[in-house]
Amino acid sequence: MTATSFQLGLNSFGEVATDGDRPLSDAETVRLLIEEAKLAESVGIDLFSIGEHYRAGHNDSATPVLLAAIATATEHIRLGTSVTVLSTNDPVRLYHEFATLDAASHGRAQLVLGRASATESFALFGYDLADYEELFEEKLDLFIRLQREETVTWSGRFRPPLVEARLHPRMPQGGIPTWIGVGGSPNSVVRAARYGLPLMLAVIGGRPQRFTGHVELYHRTLEQLGHARQPVAMHSLGLIADTDEEAIETWWRYWQPVVAALADERGFYKPTRERYLAELDQGALFVGSPETVARKIAATARDLSLDRFDLKYDVMNLPREARARTIELLGREVAPRVQQLLTKEPSHV
Repeated sequence: MTATSFQLGLNSFGEVATDGDRPLSDAETVRLLIEEAKLAESVGIDLFSIGEHYRAGHNDSATPVLLAAIATATEHIRLGTSVTVLSTNDPVRLYHEFATLDAASHGRAQLVLGRASATESFALFGYDLADYEELFEEKLDLFIRLQREETVTWSGRFRPPLVEARLHPRMPQGGIPTWIGVGGSPNSVVRAARYGLPLMLAVIGGRPQRFTGHVELYHRTLEQLGHARQPVAMHSLGLIADTDEEAIETWWRYWQPVVAALADERGFYKPTRERYLAELDQGALFVGSPETVARKIAATARDLSLDRFDLKYDVMNLPREARARTIELLGREVAPRVQQLLTKEPSHV
């Protein structure tokens, strides 16, 4: 990683925003995402990515369609997914969608593939959670082969076989940038290295530095398998405002009820104000003024030898003005400050 090559991106899960006290409709939120991507491009952000979820309040269930709409409204910002749930997608259909997106956007498409932390898509599309690991492994193998080989003959457990399949439209030779999303499993880190794919760390709580061993394992495995060095990125949540105080209070107001509901659903601790402040200080929430967030991103990038950092900027019912201000400040103030900090103290890896 060098300062000049370091990239900053934005991630959205299509979460409903508010305008004043009024929650936007799903349709209004979809249109807002297109406007936010245009804003991100105008302030110089490198990437705009959208997730894939199937629950109330999230409007990212048709990610390739949304990205195609954004492609027509922008010119040069890269377009990707913060996660594509490969386990419940068909690799052939996914190839067609992203080959088409890449063509329509003049080569700006990329994606992050994951196994899913939110699992609603399994029942929705008729998959068994008992096959969680096997589904991802088989579908990843097929998707990468479709990208890297002109014609593919293949058979597996979860879809009909292919015989000398050649898909159209074609992706560029070798495929488009395809990252493996990892939430903490060393096996997933090794899998990314085995395929020679870039690594995206999803760090949503705790000290990001606890992933140092994962990064070292990844680079070591790449080298052992004879693969070239691949980039490492990190995805975390946060909000940027003009002052630390404004950012801290705004994020707490909207983040706390979301995490409290998830705590009931998944059985982990409910957020307290004390733990929240500790997470801001040492953990994976990037909340504060431009200077505060820039320093935290730069420090994390050095510690983990990152090539890219993505900020998930939306949370349920966050006012559209706060979302827009985060985007503006990330591009206009945080990005140049991160570059300055990394130039002064570059990573040694």
